[in-house]
Formats: sequence, structure tokens, C-alpha cells
Amino acid sequence: MTAKTDHTKHFISTLPKNIFSGFVVSLIALPLGLGLALASEAPPISGIIAAVVGGIIVAVFGGSNVTIAGPGNGLVIVLLGAITTLGDGDMYQGYLFTLAAIVFSGVLMLLLGFLKMGRLADFFPASAIEGMLAAIGIGILAKQFHIMIGNTSAEGSIITLLGQIPSGFLSLFQQSGTSMFIAAIIGFVSLLIMIFYSKIRNPYFHLIPAPMWILILSIGFSYACLWLNIAYPMEPAFLVTIPDDVLTNLAAPDFSKALQTDFIIAVFAITLIASIESLLSIKAVDKLDPQNRRSNVNKDLKALGLATSISGLLGGLNVVTVIARSSVNVNNGATNRSANFSHAAFLVLFVLLFQAQLRKIPLAALAAILVYTGYKLATPKTFQKVARIGKEQIVIFLATLLTTLFTNLITGISAGILVTFIIHVLINRSFSFFISHSAKPNVLLFKEQDGGNYYVSIKYFCSFLNFYRLKNNLDMIPENENVILDFSLCNFVDHTVMEGLESYSETFAKRGGSVEIIGLDKHGADSTHPFAIRKILPLAKLNPIERYFTKRQDLLKVTANEFKWSYEPKKDTGTKFLGNFIFFRTRQIPYLYNTLLDGEGKYRVFDVEFTEGAFIAREVVKTTVMHLQLDVKIPVFTLDKEGLLDFIYNLAGFKDIDLENHPDFNRRFFLSGENKKEIQSLFNDELILFLESNPYYHVESNGESLLILKKERLLSVKEIKAMIYFGKQFCKLVQNHPVLF
Repeated sequence: MTAKTDHTKHFISTLPKNIFSGFVVSLIALPLGLGLALASEAPPISGIIAAVVGGIIVAVFGGSNVTIAGPGNGLVIVLLGAITTLGDGDMYQGYLFTLAAIVFSGVLMLLLGFLKMGRLADFFPASAIEGMLAAIGIGILAKQFHIMIGNTSAEGSIITLLGQIPSGFLSLFQQSGTSMFIAAIIGFVSLLIMIFYSKIRNPYFHLIPAPMWILILSIGFSYACLWLNIAYPMEPAFLVTIPDDVLTNLAAPDFSKALQTDFIIAVFAITLIASIESLLSIKAVDKLDPQNRRSNVNKDLKALGLATSISGLLGGLNVVTVIARSSVNVNNGATNRSANFSHAAFLVLFVLLFQAQLRKIPLAALAAILVYTGYKLATPKTFQKVARIGKEQIVIFLATLLTTLFTNLITGISAGILVTFIIHVLINRSFSFFISHSAKPNVLLFKEQDGGNYYVSIKYFCSFLNFYRLKNNLDMIPENENVILDFSLCNFVDHTVMEGLESYSETFAKRGGSVEIIGLDKHGADSTHPFAIRKILPLAKLNPIERYFTKRQDLLKVTANEFKWSYEPKKDTGTKFLGNFIFFRTRQIPYLYNTLLDGEGKYRVFDVEFTEGAFIAREVVKTTVMHLQLDVKIPVFTLDKEGLLDFIYNLAGFKDIDLENHPDFNRRFFLSGENKKEIQSLFNDELILFLESNPYYHVESNGESLLILKKERLLSVKEIKAMIYFGKQFCKLVQNHPVLF
């Protein structure tokens, strides 16, 4: 009861801030809603209906916290294609058929939510999604550029419209119509406002978003003409059309084509793009949430589906989660869904109170906003960003982009998935590698007792095909915990996974936890980008190992600097000294790498790979080891957790040595060696107290040096720092009380 009361008080106390944020978002949503509808060849009011319905329904039933719902950029090309195809030339009739498709699309999204298919976006390669978004941006730009310069009659495919841009410029000087020329001026001025808005430093100017400035100035232009008794130079065809009575003139969907192939394809296309856009946006907005909350994506998907169906029935467009408006919402201090509801309420007020003003908005002004939006989706920086990740990523990106431009979005994204898979097969030179391992469980998760880390081991391969398995495991871990992701048994990791794991790292770091990736230091990459594809290389090709540093290697270098040690990442075949220790006596050690060495050359920490067993029982193990050269001679001994390696040491002829007056130590540790009395003398009260107060480590002495390791796996950088501290303290204690032979 108290918690509920506190929640209510908090909600009320933050309501003014959320209402203000909703108001700011509505200033952006109004012009964008009108513009996105026009770009889809739908009546302008349909975009506002989608924003209003989405804001109310998702605020009440959604599973996110600070997202904003409404019409999205990604649906423009799909809706335009559906209206054009279903209408057979009659755009308004096509719009009515498309409303029916939107209703069905909402039902499908609702079903996806109930089936917990919120992971749908995880099955799409990251570069293919980038290519799809770039194609959407180019499509918006191609159509809206002509409207921005006053040419409302331009028609054709995206490629055709792009090709007509030069002739569109020329027509400005060949046409005698005043409306077209004025529209072009308004369009260019509006575009300049969008481009230079962020460069203006005046804080008062930024109180009003750039799209709203465009509406204010363009509507103000019409009133200026009225006050100066000048005839308004814009014909109605160049202005926004709003029904006389919005509430009683809503369009109704036409379901008469519901069983036709074109209609079914339109439904699936709308559902696919709406789901991807929403899920990606929800994931992105969660990163922005100052309270570090995670959205219930399946609940949000159900709310978006319900809102979409209601919007379609009322004559509105699809409802999706929109990243741009959501980020504005967060930046203005929104804390809960009341901001989404408020933005919808303000839109209703705008439409009811300012219908006359809305009819004075030039289409060219709205088109300029969309031209800038389209450019941002397909900016040259996007191409450069993808190219830096790897050559294969630009191939995937361009394949998706070009296929989408020349066909449609479903074919485009399908081509991106197919090309990605083919490239992965070529990189691994094996088709059967993916087929044989696809159905196998490849993720092992458990919580380690020592240190309490969550350890996740990934085998075989990890790509967009099976990334959902790893994500399912990571989602079960509280985000304030420490996670070790071990890819040492994974032959191939793709770009989608690397990018997705960075997102998890950021989320865990925000909430007091950490995600550290190990086991990728031996994997090759085609670029230095942290999200590049990682492919494990044979030993013969592993030269040099340090060609492309992983994040762990960068942190190891930083750690070496902190201790004033040196760091050498390359492989070192000088491993004979390890054969003097029982742990490595029967194991083959080809080399060690990632070596941290102190200034005197006495202490070193390194990664080592060794094999044990033979033939089908042969197993490759990678671990992190600390070696300490001693200044004095001490007894030969081994120390480990009781019961862990007893069998191995019993075979070597070693027996457990008990220490007098230390029953707890005898119960917890297995101490063995040949010279029992010397060992008992070495393990004095101070050393025993130190061991009982620290985590377990495997410690061996060969008389002249010590070997320390914690687990038969590579250690995280945090664990390496802890091992260095333990090793230095242990070494100091045994050398301060040497045993005389």
C-alpha cells in the first residue's frame, strides 16, 4: 500500500514535467504527422490520427516508459506502394484499401505480441537494416524533393524520381506559374532552417523545434500577405487540405480486396517494417532512459498493434515507436508514459483549435522537413560508417539498398539476409558448418561461486541466425551484475552480434554491472573496427596476433600502464618453464600470448592455450596464468581448493598435508608436496590467514618460482588485476619467511 502511494505521489509530482515534454514533442509531431501522410499520398489528417491514437493507446497499454508513438518514416515507402498498387491509379480509393490493410496489420502485430515475438528484429543483419533504412531515406527524398520545389505532379518509381531531379530544377525557370515558384522558395528556406537550426546558438530560438519554426513562418507569411492587402500567391493545390469537420469526416477502410494477393502482400510488408522500426526504436530509447529501465517489448508490440488497428478504422496511418520524437521526449525530462498521452492531447487541441491555420501550410514546407529526414537516413556518413566495419558489410548494405530501390522493402531485406548468409558461408568456407550447428544449443550460462560472476560460454558460431539464444541468456541476468562472455570456443562471430553486445555493455555499465568479452584475441578481423566480423584463425596464420586489438587487449595495455609494467600481445613459443609445474607436466603448450611483465622481469601474467587428452578425447583449454620468479628457494608444493584436483595430485604421489591448529584451512584447501615439514613451516599463521581471506587460487611452487591460476578459462581484466594483487602479496609473504633447507 505504501509503495503504491509513493508511486502515485511520484507520478503526480512529475506530471508537470511530463506534460511540458509532451507539449514540446507535439510541436514536432504536428508537422511530421502531416508531412508523413502527404509523403504516403494519404490525406494529411491521417498522420495526425495515427499520432493521437498511438499516443493514447500506447500510453495506457504499452510496456515502454518514455517512448513516443505515431506515424514513422519507415512506413512511408510501404504505404505509398500499397496505396499506388491497390488503388490502380485512384489514389484515394487506394488509401481506403490501405486503411483495411493497416487494420489487418495491427491484428498481426497484436498476435506477434501475444506470441512473444518481440525478438523479431534480432533475426535481421545489422548492415541489412542499415541498407533498408537508407533505401527508405532515398525513397522519401526522391518523392518529396519534387514537392519541395513546387512540382506536385511528379510520378514514377524511386529511381525515376531521382533521375527527374535535374529537370525539376530547370522547370522552375521555365514555368510561368507564380505558385510553383513561391512554393520552391518556401521549400528551400524551410530546408535551410532544418540544416542550420542546430548551428544557431541562441537558447531562446531552440525553445521551438525546427519543424515548428517552419510552420510558424509559413503560416505567418499568409497572414503577412493579408495584413499588407497582397493577394496570397499560393493556389489551394499547393496547400495542406484538412476536412471542414475532422470528427465527422473520417475515412472508413474498404475491405473488399481483403483476399487478393496484392492486399495480403501489403499487410505483411506493413507489419514487417512497422515491427522492425518499433522494436529497434524501443531498444534505442531504452539506452536513453535516465532511469535505466528496460521496456517490455512484447507488451509494447501488443499496444502498437491495437493502436494501429484503431487508427486504421478511424482513417489513420500505422502506429509505430519513433526514435526522433522519443529522444526529444527524453531530452525534455519525460519520466513516464504520461508524456506520450500529453503529446496526443495537445495534437487534438491543435487540430480542433487551429484548423484554419493548418490549411495555410504550404506542402513545400512539409516536404522540406521530409527531404531533410530522408537525407539523414541516407547520409554519406552512413555509407562510410558501414564501410569502416568491413568490406563485406558494405556489400550487404548495398545489396539491400539497391534491391529495395529497384523492387520493394520485403524483397530488399530478404536479399540482405541472403547475401549476409552467403558471405558468412564464404568466410568460413563451409555451408555445413552453419547447418550442422544451427539446431545445437550453443550458449552455456552459470553463476560462478568464486567472485560471483555470471559466466557465459558460446560455442560453434554466433551470428544473426542464433543471436537470440545469447540475448535470451543475457536478459535473464540482473543488469547490476558482472558478466564474462567467453568466445574462445566460438569459431565465428558476426557484426550484428558484436554491435548488439556493445549495447548490452552500455546498459549493464549504466546500472552498475559490467559485460566483459574474452576469447576473441585469437580471432582475425578484416578491419580495426570493434564491430568487425571475428573469425578464429589457425595457428599458422596467426601472425601477428596483435594485428587488431580487441577491447580486452586495449584494457590489458591500460592495466600494464597502471602497474608500470610492459604489455606484449604477440605469441611467445618459449613455454618450457611451464613444464616444471605439475599442472602443465602432461599438457602440450604451443605458445603463450598477451603477456604483462613487470619492470624487473620477475612477475608476468599471460594467456596460454594447452591441449590435454588425445584423438577424440583431445580438448583445447585456454587460461590466464601468473608466473612469479622468487629471490629465495622454497619447498615444492601445490595448493588448491579441497576436492578440485585431488585425483591428479594423488596420481603424482602427493598426499594432503594437514596443518596443526588450522582445521578450517585443512577442510577448505588441498595442500600437498614431498617435504612435509618444510611445507608446514612455510605455511605460518600470517600466510594461512591471507589465504583464508582471499578467493581460491591454484598455487604451485617448483622451488624457485610460483605458478598461480584461478580458472581453466581466460580471465577478464578485472579478474587479472585481482590475481596480480593476490600473487604479489602471496609472493611477499613466502619470501619474508623463507624455510631454510
